[in-house]
Amino acid sequence: MKVLKLSGQGLPQSWISLEQAVLHYAAEEVRWESGAEIAVFRGGTNAVTGRQSMIAISSIIGTKGVPNINPFRLKPSLTNSKLFVRDRNVCAYCGCQAALEDLTREHIVPLAQKGQDHWMNVVTACRACNHRKSNRTPEQARMPLLYAPYVPSLWEDFILRNRRILADQMEFLMAHVPKSSRLLA
Repeated sequence: MKVLKLSGQGLPQSWISLEQAVLHYAAEEVRWESGAEIAVFRGGTNAVTGRQSMIAISSIIGTKGVPNINPFRLKPSLTNSKLFVRDRNVCAYCGCQAALEDLTREHIVPLAQKGQDHWMNVVTACRACNHRKSNRTPEQARMPLLYAPYVPSLWEDFILRNRRILADQMEFLMAHVPKSSRLLA
């Protein structure tokens, strides 16, 4: 189970473990919290008061401090798992929805033709279409694209990089994705 860590201004920073979240709470770095309480950590008993220490962890936390980086300038890393989720496991050429083991990363302009490995030059393809297209462009292979590639936003990237997102975390992230996002479909 992961906690969605945001800047104090509400911009996504990272997915962190429960243990990392405890450290933010203990260091009094949590500026605000949202979502459900997902864990409670209990500590020792205070000798004076007789009360046990306790830290309750929320699924979404906003931490103090200003990030050193501009999150809008970040380019999300390209992985097959994120690509397949972005494209909803649908082949860009035949439109079939295939099982993960039958999907491939397909370069629109092939690497052999000086194409690059980045979000705007890759789509999901089934193995059969990838093999059929080979080292040709869609035009050369007479295989038009059924959808266009795009670079995921910061918010979409946070959804794409975590498989087990809690409902309140997903609701928070989805409220910020662009209206044109395939994740909304």
